[in-house]
Amino acid sequence: MTYKKIIAAAFLAFIMPHSAVTESFNATVVAGHPGVFRWVKMIDEAFVPSVNSTLAGSQHSFTFSGQYGGAIAKVGDELETVEAGLAEIGICQSLFDPAKLAVQNVTYYTPFVSDDPRTVSELMDKLHRADPRMTKAYDENGVIYLGAPVGIDDYLLMTKFPVENLSDLNGKKIAAPGPAINWLSGTGAVGVSGNLTTYYNELKTGVYDGVIVFASAALPGKLYEVAPYVTQVGLGAQYAGALCANVDWYNNLPEQARSALHTGADAARDWYLSALEDAVETSFNVMGENGATITVASEGMRVAWATGMDNAAKTWAEGLDAKGLPGSEVLSLYMNAMRNAGAVPLRDWDRE
Repeated sequence: MTYKKIIAAAFLAFIMPHSAVTESFNATVVAGHPGVFRWVKMIDEAFVPSVNSTLAGSQHSFTFSGQYGGAIAKVGDELETVEAGLAEIGICQSLFDPAKLAVQNVTYYTPFVSDDPRTVSELMDKLHRADPRMTKAYDENGVIYLGAPVGIDDYLLMTKFPVENLSDLNGKKIAAPGPAINWLSGTGAVGVSGNLTTYYNELKTGVYDGVIVFASAALPGKLYEVAPYVTQVGLGAQYAGALCANVDWYNNLPEQARSALHTGADAARDWYLSALEDAVETSFNVMGENGATITVASEGMRVAWATGMDNAAKTWAEGLDAKGLPGSEVLSLYMNAMRNAGAVPLRDWDRE
C-alpha cells in the first residue's frame, strides 16, 4: 500500500460514524426452577427476543445464556448469585428469599384482597418503579430491579372431602406454602408447611387432607386426582419475584442497552400475564373434565374465614419496623394502592 493510500485509509477510519462500531455484551441469566415453569419460560420466550429486537440495527447487542433448574443458582439463591457477579441477571424470588426481600412479601400477608394476578402484578411493578421503599432491598443487596413481576394466580383450596362451610375444615390437616400457612389461623384446620414438589404424594398417602394451591400449578401437578374437591375461596393473587441485574454490570452498560433490558422486562411481564390467564382458564376446564368438583365458596364462608384470621399482616409489618425496615409503611402503601385500583378487600389489614 502506498503512503497516500495509507493516509486515505486512516482518514476514512477517523471520519466513519461511531455508530458503525458495535459492542456486544454477555449476560448469564439464572433461575432455580427449570425452564418448564412459566416464570422461567418468559425469559427465552419474551425477554430475550424483545431485548434483541429493541437493539436491532444499533451499535449494541446482547448474548444471553440461560442457566436454569439450579445449574448455577438454586431456588431462593438467585439474588445472591447475581449480587456476587456469578450471573448478570436472575429471577429474584422474594417468596423464597424473605430475609433479603422482606417487604416484597407484603401480598402473602394480605389475603382476600384481589383474585386478579394482573392487577396485583402490574401494581407491584408500578410501586417498585415509583417508590424507593420498594427497591431499597435491591439496592442494599447489589442488584437492580428490571421488572417482569412474577404473579401467582388466585390461591384456592383443594381437598379430599367436600367443603361447604368453614366448619368442614375443623381438625383437617391442610398444607400451605411459606407465609400462606398464616391463612389457616382461625379456620379450625391444622396448618402444615408444604410445597408443590410433595403435595401429590402426601395427599395420596394421607399426610394431608388438603392443600392451599393455585390452579395453574394444580393442573400440571395432577392434584385433582388426589384432592378432587376444588373450592375457590378468593384467598388472593400474589407477587413472588421479578427479574434483577447485577448493579455494577448494569451501571457499566450504555444507556441504550440498559433501556433495552427494561423494555424486555416489560415484554416478559405482558407475555407472562397473558400466558398465566390462559393457563388458569385451561386448568379449571381440564380439572373439571377429569372429575374434579369445582365450587365457589359462599360470601358468608369467605367473610367468616377472613374475619376469623389472626392479623398476620400487622404482626409481620411491626416485626419489620423493629428491624428498621418500612413494614407498616409498605403495608399501608400496598393496601391503599390496591383499594385505589378498585380492589375491595374483605379485611383492611392495615387499618386495624
